[in-house]
Amino acid sequence: MKRTMTVSFLLACLVSFAALARGQGAYKTESIGALNSPDVPKTLTDALEPQGTRLVNDKGGPVSEVWLVKSLSAGSAGSPDAVYSTLGVGELVGVLHFPSQGSDFRGQPIKPGYYTLRYATIPQDGNHMGVNPYPDFLLMSPVSVDTQVGAIGKVEDLVKLSKQASRTAHPAILSLIPVSQGAAFPSVVQDDQGHWALQVKAGGSLPIALILVGQVTAS
Repeated sequence: MKRTMTVSFLLACLVSFAALARGQGAYKTESIGALNSPDVPKTLTDALEPQGTRLVNDKGGPVSEVWLVKSLSAGSAGSPDAVYSTLGVGELVGVLHFPSQGSDFRGQPIKPGYYTLRYATIPQDGNHMGVNPYPDFLLMSPVSVDTQVGAIGKVEDLVKLSKQASRTAHPAILSLIPVSQGAAFPSVVQDDQGHWALQVKAGGSLPIALILVGQVTAS
């Protein structure tokens, strides 16, 4: 009986979470101009496309803004399960702006500001197996500490920088998922977990889908 009650409770929690995610309202995209902020080093802005994408909620409020890099280097993620295996680990994909407090895929609060987005894959170890169906992520780091355009080769260095965005023992992450079939760019789509993903093209040609609203419940 105790086991049945525990399973029922867990199922109820999952249903409640799904309902919460789907009750977050609708979102849409807006095109915006070039990133022009004194908070972002010129070395970074020069590497970005002259046009960005803003995600807004159903009340017209901005949730986040993303500018992607003009070009990507050919690389390998080193993971056979990676969706975006042509991206190199530590590679700069873009810059994200939270106009007000945001959060990452773990639900960690992220202060308003500008953050680099760098590619990585979830560690394939016992502590992370089953956390997410896709191993691809973008790690956020404050532009004040991550100013280089080139890839950050050491994962431990990348994680150390990203922890300065989350201000916790965990890096600040955003999940990448497969692009929906027949997607337009830019666009926003809701997945079967109730997450909202921004669909854009990185480097001018690589379609990516980045979850900007919603979070995982696993630790």
